[in-house]
Amino acid sequence: MKPALYAGLVLAAFLLASLGSFWLAVRPPRLTVALSPEDYRLRVEAVRIRAEDGVSLAGWFLPRPGAPAVVLLHGYPAEKADLLPLASALAPQFATLLVDHRYFGDSEGRATTLGFRERQDLKRVLDFLESRGATAVGVFGFSLGGAVALLTAAEDPRIRAIAAYAPFADLRALGHELYGWMWLARYPFVEAMLLWSRLAFGGDITRPTPAEAAARVKVPVWLVHSRTDEQIPFRHAERLRAALGANTRAEFEFMDRGRHGELPAGFEGRLVRFFQRALAGREVVS
Repeated sequence: MKPALYAGLVLAAFLLASLGSFWLAVRPPRLTVALSPEDYRLRVEAVRIRAEDGVSLAGWFLPRPGAPAVVLLHGYPAEKADLLPLASALAPQFATLLVDHRYFGDSEGRATTLGFRERQDLKRVLDFLESRGATAVGVFGFSLGGAVALLTAAEDPRIRAIAAYAPFADLRALGHELYGWMWLARYPFVEAMLLWSRLAFGGDITRPTPAEAAARVKVPVWLVHSRTDEQIPFRHAERLRAALGANTRAEFEFMDRGRHGELPAGFEGRLVRFFQRALAGREVVS
């Protein structure tokens, strides 16, 4: 009996540890960004967008009638204020909408689903922009936001262009990398976490992967990543580049150095020019 009891206790501890890790992953401490639109002399319209399951998403909208629109999606575990410097560069030429992902910032939601429900949220954001007269919409996403942009664009043709900075290519693979210190135990540990996610969210949050989605995306994509990113390893960019191989309008910028979220010099201007080409019908097809 004792070996069986010990084995049962070890299994119970393993499952409890995986539950705690899952809970921390989907309910992380939220990062507060000490920036406001006033810091950039931006006069924003505070908006609320209702998600499919009733969660209220918070946004800042800078309208520009007759112009294409750009949605800005922040990373994990930040908030929309983190992207105000980019909004300041884009707003003179585009209707610009910064949105808090569910659970983060001023949005409602009991947990982040790491892209599973967020892609449906982005479709509701597109509905909002459509109601405000947007005829062409691009999306910039950082990290989690970039993955959400790719996942949604594979399902919704209203997204006409994507700029993705350091998105992950595969959530399961990222989990294996984050728990690499557990050696072989990382594989059942991550699977246990994904079992908890199925029970909590009612589906497999790892499918489709952003890489699988990217293979179906035909619109202009600008993928940016640092080879020394300490949070999303560069191999994710390599997988996404391979997935985008058939997309003749995909562009890649890979820096030799830079931490996660560290923007290269002149990035804001290049982002504006990318969306100018893609959304104004002047994209360069290679």
